[in-house]
Order: sequence, then structure tokens, then C-alpha cells
Amino acid sequence: MSFFTDLAHQYIDGEWKAGSGSWDIIDFNPYDGEKLASITVATAAEVDQAYRAAERAQEEWARTNPYARRGVFERALRIIEDREEEITEAIIAELGGTRLKAAFELHLTKEFLRESVHLSLRPEGRILPSPEDGKENRVYRVPAGVVGVISPFNFPLFLSMKTVAPALALGNAVVLKPHQNAPVIGGSLLAKVFEDAGLPAGLLNVVITDIAEIGDALLEHPVPSVISFTGSDRVGRHVATVCASHFKRSILEMGGNSALIVLDDADIDYAVDAAVFSRYVHQGQVCMAANRILVDRAVRAEFTEKFVAKVASLTVGDPADPATHIGPLINASQADAVSAVVDQAVAAGATALLHGRTEGNLVAPSILTDLPADSPVLGQEIFGPVALLLPFDGEDEAVRIANDTPYGLSGAVHTGDVERGVRLAKRVNTGMIHINDGTVHDEAIVPFGGEKNSGLGRLNGESTVDAFTSQKWISVQHGRTRFPF
Repeated sequence: MSFFTDLAHQYIDGEWKAGSGSWDIIDFNPYDGEKLASITVATAAEVDQAYRAAERAQEEWARTNPYARRGVFERALRIIEDREEEITEAIIAELGGTRLKAAFELHLTKEFLRESVHLSLRPEGRILPSPEDGKENRVYRVPAGVVGVISPFNFPLFLSMKTVAPALALGNAVVLKPHQNAPVIGGSLLAKVFEDAGLPAGLLNVVITDIAEIGDALLEHPVPSVISFTGSDRVGRHVATVCASHFKRSILEMGGNSALIVLDDADIDYAVDAAVFSRYVHQGQVCMAANRILVDRAVRAEFTEKFVAKVASLTVGDPADPATHIGPLINASQADAVSAVVDQAVAAGATALLHGRTEGNLVAPSILTDLPADSPVLGQEIFGPVALLLPFDGEDEAVRIANDTPYGLSGAVHTGDVERGVRLAKRVNTGMIHINDGTVHDEAIVPFGGEKNSGLGRLNGESTVDAFTSQKWISVQHGRTRFPF
């Protein structure tokens, strides 16, 4: 099948249909500008149709035997495996992802589908004691109901699946809005996979649209009880505000400004490898990417020489070429923004150890050092191939620099003494941090999420159960209660 022809539609209540909005989202290949698809946007009325379909389907799905539910995810996993090469080519075309990136995304997608197979059976009830004679307290796990999902453009297949599959496995229905730069990989492809896997109609709906068309209809609609958002902290703040005003639960995974810290006893060659991958994987368009590389002054010269040499060797170009390390950014505005960040930092006094050229959406890697302490770039997320190399003297200064940001998503510490690394990691205010590894990790059973502006809540494993179910207390009085009047 041709993904960009056959899947360029809305998917509502088990039907593929055109949107009824007044304009089209044009899906472009970010490398060569080829038009992949034109999709008429969904309106607020179609968002309502999607939520109402989900509401109708969810009640019966929640009653379905979880052993029957898990069969859908087993079949979905087989479909992904069978179509892996097609999906790889689509990731390269729609996202500008390299083959390495596509393989990484597919690996994570399959891992989370495998976990969803088991998640169907995960919710457990409890019986709790009571101070009242003859009373039995039962605590049930029940589905939250309908979940609204807003996914990003960088790892759209994985980050949509990471929320959609567990929410469905736990007995919920879902309305998914993918990013307009990834409408097929992040949206309609999931609908097709689950349709072919036998998911009943109405349980997964995909609306391809934009806030310019629907405003806050996806957030304010009365049906969903949970909104799961992955994207920028600016938009996430708005999502959280609207959800709070409507008493909805929000799960927010937002940006990062992660620090990879290289201590004076680190394996320098290994730390360089970890830092290069952590900063430049998928052109740096990763929320967990190591924006800032912090290096003890005792090893600064050696690390810098090796780091610059390795980054300079990365191949920039066609993402379809297996030799390419750095493909295009998602669109021209993102490429221009990243280029401007580098130019402004250099104009303000930073030293460019590498100053990558921009050609179209291709942005070659840059490395900046000697940044003034008040440089705005130090506190922001750079969604592109730019590394900030920052020296420090001793652990206290490393912790101070690492924490001097409004974000707190991921991080890493490199050291020859693991327990020293753990002690330092505990002092860094971040949701996740890794000793002697990179900053870009996600595992299906380990709590994932950030602190500060990097998000609210956690996903994966038991955290996902908490996110997409509610606890319901049912007490049973065996015998008679004595009432005071």
C-alpha cells in the first residue's frame, strides 16, 4: 500500500473519510520538498464525532475480557514486524529520519507494544481492612474512560504508540491528534495497524487538524477525562491550564535541556561517543538530547579535541543513504530558528568550535563554547544539532550548572566510580539520569517523565496504569451498621 495516498484521511468511528475543514495540511518530505499528501483538516464538529464514537465504544471494550483485549496488541505487533521495511521508508520520507533513527524508533515501538500485551492484565484490585466491624473495602482499578492524545513530530510513531496502545490495553478509548508535520506516521498509520489488528470501531479515532481550525475543542470537550500531551513547554502550559479549568487529568511530556556531565575520572573516549549520540541523534530533535556537555577542566582539552573531531566526521545529507548521520530538520522554520540561535550566540561572544552551514532544511552540526554566563541559549532547549560545551571545576559547580535551567527531563554522568556518579546524579533536579550512558533512553517498564518545565506525571509500567485508570472504592457491609440517628 502507499501510506501517503491510502492513509491521507481522518479515521473516525471505524471509517476513513475526508475532513470538512476549509483548508488542507500539506505533508512534505523535509529533505527534498516532495509533496507526500494533502489532507483536509478536521473541524470541531468532527472532533466531537470522534469523541462521541469513542464514548460509545469504550463501555463495551472495558467489559471485554482482558485476555481477548490483549490479542489485538499481539496482532498489532505482528503487523508492525511484517511491514517494517515499508514503515522505515515512510519514516525517512515524512520525518527526514535516517535509517538508524527509523530502526531506533521501530525498536521502541515494538517494545512498547509488547508491554501493552501484558498491560491488559496488569490492573489489580485490593481488599483493605476497615475499622468498622463486618465491613469489606474493595478497591478496583477501572479505565479512565476516553483519553485525548496529542503527539509530536520527532518520534511520532513511537510517542503516539507509547500512549495509545497502553490506554487501549487498559480498557479506554482514544482520540489521537498527530502533529501536522507527521500526520501519517504519527496518526493514520496507527489507525490502520489497529484496524487490521481487529480493534473494534470507535475505540481509536484519528483527527488530523490544527488549533487554527479547532481552537481548544480537543481539550475542552466534555467526553475525555485524560489528556496526554507531548510537545513544547509553551503549548504544554496551555494544555495544563485548560485541562485544570475543566477538571481533566493531564499527562505532560515536554521539552528538556539535559546535561551530560563528564567527571575528571571518566573514560574520555566512551564519554565522547555517548555525548555525540546524545546530542546529534535525529539531528538533535529529541527532548532528552544532551543540549549541554559539562566537562571537568582537568579533562577539558582531551575531551574537546576528541569530541570536535568526532562531530566533524558526521555525514550530513540524504536520510535515505545508510551512511548519513544527520538528515534534515523537520521544516524550514525550524532550520532557520536553529541557525539563528548559533549566529546570535556567536555574536554575543560564544566561540564556535564548529559552525555548521545551513542548506535548505539540512543544518550541519555546531559546537559552541566560552558562552557568557548570561547567554540566553544556556537555559533554552535547542531542537537541532547544536552542542554547548561548558567547563566546570568540581562536582558542586557541575551540579549548579546542570540545575541552572527551567527544565529537568534527562541527563547523564560519566565517571570511573559508579557510586560517585550516583551521588552526583541524586543532586541533579531531573526526572531521569543515567550513569555512564547517554541521555536518550526510554524503557517500557521504567517510570518516564520530567521535573519543572519538562512535564507533569509519569508514563511506562505501573505509572501508565496510574495515568490511564482510576481507583474506585466499593465497600460491602456484612451485617448492619449502627447509625447515630
